Amino acid sequence: MNYSHLGAVALAYAPLIDAQRMVTGTRLTLVPLRPDAKLDGAEVLACLNEVWPAGGGQVILHVLSESLLLELLGTELPSHVQLEVPAFMCSDAAVAEQLQALKKKGNVLLLKGVPSQGLAPELSACFKHVVLGLDDEARGSAELKLPRLISGLRNAADIDAAFKRGAQGVMGWPMQGAFEPAPGAPRSDIQADLQVIVELMSRVDQNEDIERLEQTLKRDPSLAFKLLRYLNSAAFGLPVEVSSFRHAIMLLGYPRLKRWLALLLTTASKDHSMRPIMYGALRRGLLMEELAKSMSDSELRDEMFICGLFSLLDHMLKQPFDKLLQSIPMPERVRQALVDGSGPYQPYLALVQAIENESIFDIRSAAEGLMLGLDEVNQCVLRALAKAAQLE
Repeated sequence: MNYSHLGAVALAYAPLIDAQRMVTGTRLTLVPLRPDAKLDGAEVLACLNEVWPAGGGQVILHVLSESLLLELLGTELPSHVQLEVPAFMCSDAAVAEQLQALKKKGNVLLLKGVPSQGLAPELSACFKHVVLGLDDEARGSAELKLPRLISGLRNAADIDAAFKRGAQGVMGWPMQGAFEPAPGAPRSDIQADLQVIVELMSRVDQNEDIERLEQTLKRDPSLAFKLLRYLNSAAFGLPVEVSSFRHAIMLLGYPRLKRWLALLLTTASKDHSMRPIMYGALRRGLLMEELAKSMSDSELRDEMFICGLFSLLDHMLKQPFDKLLQSIPMPERVRQALVDGSGPYQPYLALVQAIENESIFDIRSAAEGLMLGLDEVNQCVLRALAKAAQLE
């Protein structure tokens, strides 16, 4: 797929989270780099169909281009694509007609923001939810009878508060800033269900023989199953099916095995509140790996993947990085990025964080610092999101 026409926009993404902290979809934001940017609605939908084919998960399209939105409203949207429509556009009679036509076709539409005047019942019926920012809530939205989705949240406390106020879902991230343990909080050890992975990573790091590694893995059969499921996924792309842990080691070697143990560590938590963070960690790892594709050294690409995955490990394990380093093997360049905020991987991590935060200035600045064009960055974003969907 050629994504080059998306060089006129910046892309960002965030999870749609329900009250049980399940991630039920992805919100993809398209921001034009210039007001006069020309975007083709059919090409945008073709990209989405490749990343999220029918049955591949729900995607909410948040488009900050009125011309592209008008084009999309005149198109038959895929059944799994939900479109946000700004409230101000609803006052246009032609737009209202298009909204009702899409509703009749079974398309799902979301109202974005609070309309200046009340919506007619037939128009309000076109929308499944209303998407509100915190400012919209503060301005008053009591007259809207639609279920609420709150967008733009950046920490766990705001997400919890939104659900307490009756939100049906939120779109945002629960992990702004570095994890800081609460004053007086007990120093917890790594959760018991993750101990086997940590031990296995340490043994691989020390190049212990396959028999010792197999013995460790046998203590957690479900972990062995999950590892084999990852290795046999389309995202991994091995030419043959992996039938055993020993077979995996023979095919991969120890250096490549480290990255998949890292993936297991960041997706194996049984704490339901960690689901959005696991969602974010997987995509950070895959996106950093995609950004590193031009690097000739496969070890560097694997370390970039691990750097993205581990960048949220402090939130997942509720320990600061300096303590985690005492028990979890971490490549030095990854340690530099996560602990010191330095080293060769830190600028890539900054770019990924800017994409999560929908910060167009920071996205452009970080991309320019890495000498990457935004068309190249957007290709990496879409490929990473597609691979993540295959792994989940």
